[in-house]
Amino acid sequence: MLKKDMVLVPGPTPVVDSVYEALGQETMNHTDPRFAAIYKDAIEKTREMFKTDGEVFVIGGSGTVAMEMAIVNTVAAGEKILVISHGYFGDRFIKLAEAFGIEAEVLQADWGKHVDVHELDEKLAKETYKAVTITHADTSTGVAADLDLLVPAIKKHGALVILDGVCATAAIQEDMSKTYGDSDAKIDVVITGCQKAIGVPPGLAIAAFNKTALLAREQLGRVPAYYSDIYNWLPIMDDPKKYFATPPVNLIYAYNQGMKLVLEEGLEARYNRHTAFGKGIRAALETYGMKALANEEAAAPTLSCILYPEGMDDAAFRAALAEKGLIVAGALAHLQGKAFRIGHMGNTTEHMLEEALLLIGEAMNELGFSTEPSKAVKVFRKHLTGKSLSH
Repeated sequence: MLKKDMVLVPGPTPVVDSVYEALGQETMNHTDPRFAAIYKDAIEKTREMFKTDGEVFVIGGSGTVAMEMAIVNTVAAGEKILVISHGYFGDRFIKLAEAFGIEAEVLQADWGKHVDVHELDEKLAKETYKAVTITHADTSTGVAADLDLLVPAIKKHGALVILDGVCATAAIQEDMSKTYGDSDAKIDVVITGCQKAIGVPPGLAIAAFNKTALLAREQLGRVPAYYSDIYNWLPIMDDPKKYFATPPVNLIYAYNQGMKLVLEEGLEARYNRHTAFGKGIRAALETYGMKALANEEAAAPTLSCILYPEGMDDAAFRAALAEKGLIVAGALAHLQGKAFRIGHMGNTTEHMLEEALLLIGEAMNELGFSTEPSKAVKVFRKHLTGKSLSH
């Protein structure tokens, strides 16, 4: 497989040859029993990852489709949701709610910091919300939500927990069987896509509902959706030979291979690898005078938003990296031009991140900053010592 640029953005992420090879296989009829077996295997792998007592859904679409599935199948028009926002992508739930006549309120964290759980508790005590949405790792800020604090606070007040795992799934634990301090304090819905930590080309919407969330769907009766109505997909998830809407056959091949790699590495080992990569890359970039927006307590294992040292020209820096074959992402909103974002998830390897650190140091030196790339690599490696990095 010809590889050109090293793309270390928050997603899509690098795709390995075995996934491309699966993607390139002959396209079967979507009702062919051979394809149905592959699709069913992919569904079961997804169930194994989330450990839900309910149902998982793997369908054609983006993470936005999965977000819509989560909202429209659990919350009725006129009911309220609370959006916990750690950045730009948490706020997308607001527009989704508005589209279906659902009232949305926001508990906004300062960019780079966690939401105050005491403020959350006070808000939940004053108002009744059907559901609370959490972005597990916000792509704009590089902040990971603290589920150990948030989930029990939400469940204490009887709301559903809807977790947006787009930039977290397969890199940060999203175990729906886990209890957070109380037997009923569990995640009810997780939504995600395939193009980030799972390491597959974009195009699949993935959602997992537990029994509580499925009961919420039952109680709604009719919902204002067709493609996003999980009732239309339940028969397909049980028996993929049945038909509702044509699945992206080749992408299901690729996803099944991607999930095979995830489970072969082992979820715990994978979580450890991502944690080590995140800590290592941020510590290494500090030697260049760069600082992560989020402190280590709040920082995500999957990507980092890195503030520039004074005097750095964002466009010139990222253009210099692009000429060297390294692509990173610009920052969003009020941080545009003041920071860049680098992904370190999925199929990203130790070697790739070391090479990226060398290229970043070289680019900074060319732009008039003084760096020691070899020192940065040593700092990165130090954070990987003793971790499970068999990937």
